[in-house]
Amino acid sequence: IKLNSNTMKTYLVLFSFGLLGLTAHAQDNTDNLVPNSSFEELKKKPKRLGSIEYATGWASPTGVRADLFTSSKNPEIDVPVNLYGKENGKSGENYAGVVAYSHGNKMPRSYVMTKLSSPLKKGMRYCVKFYVSLAEASKYASNNMAAMLVKKPYGSDGKVSIIEENPSVMHFKNDHKVITARYNWTEICGEYVAKGGEKYITIGNFLSNEETKTTRMKKDPKVKVKQIIAAYYYVDDISVKLLEEGKDCDCLIDDGGKEYSSLIYQKVFPVDDEMTPKEKIETQQVFFAFGKATITEQGKKALDIIAKELQANPEMKLQIIGHNNAEEDKAAEEDENVMDMDNKRVAAVIRYLTSKGISESRLIPSTKGSAATNQYVKEQDDAELRMAKNRFVSFKVR
Repeated sequence: IKLNSNTMKTYLVLFSFGLLGLTAHAQDNTDNLVPNSSFEELKKKPKRLGSIEYATGWASPTGVRADLFTSSKNPEIDVPVNLYGKENGKSGENYAGVVAYSHGNKMPRSYVMTKLSSPLKKGMRYCVKFYVSLAEASKYASNNMAAMLVKKPYGSDGKVSIIEENPSVMHFKNDHKVITARYNWTEICGEYVAKGGEKYITIGNFLSNEETKTTRMKKDPKVKVKQIIAAYYYVDDISVKLLEEGKDCDCLIDDGGKEYSSLIYQKVFPVDDEMTPKEKIETQQVFFAFGKATITEQGKKALDIIAKELQANPEMKLQIIGHNNAEEDKAAEEDENVMDMDNKRVAAVIRYLTSKGISESRLIPSTKGSAATNQYVKEQDDAELRMAKNRFVSFKVR
């Protein structure tokens, strides 16, 4: 049975995604719209599987109840060792568990759902994150773990196989990697543009088996658990946070296990009274981290100079030219989240300048990809520094 909900379908903006083996950034939950985001607050102690409702604010939207794992006398739901494997909580002690896929739909899927502390605002951007870990009992691993943001809660007492909707934030597209990490937490992360009024978040797999890519997992002989014909994921540390103007979602990059450079080139571009407004603007550049469009504090200082000159010269129009480097081009062949970094960086700069009162009609987006080499690249620069200098946005007055 498939559930066709009449709830409002959501808009998908994929940004960048998690990677097994990397340590996640610490979260500041003061602005998190997901209450009880790590399942630590309990109404009472659960005694059996299928007890997600014992976590304050959380529920299952179908008749198949998700699981809640916490310190317990029942070894099936204990932490860190339980019926499906061993895992320490990502944040705190407790975590949930859901079935994301089963071969031939022999095990019905499960989902977790909660109400946000306040509804989302139309047109505003939000960073949505949660973490999953594949349980050792899983005979399969799958992709398509996602978060759905809707106005009205799902509700069905039937053992529905699939809640079939367009997910708001997805780990990988259908032709991408499955989540196979069994001994660590994988970040699932994306930027979501609200349609307005979304009040509920639901987590699970919302696509059919035909649209879900899977991998059969070998049983770890060291782990004494009985395998199930499903992809079962522990879930923890869910957040929905409003993004400020000029800020992007700080998702980790899926790099396939490769270590990418974390270097951000920094350069101050001073201005003086002898320079024309055009010279003051065109001397500025903004630099970025690998696979990122987040504007650094130094970048904001450069953009503040530009905004000041544009405000003083309202007849000026500004061409904003985005660049990425060859290493990002290569990474984009396997990870689409690193695609179009030149365009994403231009978009970030435009957002920042409009937040400073500059009309978007005066801003002309332009991209060059990795075709142009930055004028500040020197022959003696090592490869990492060269690449860092070529992750930038430059400017031309029109």
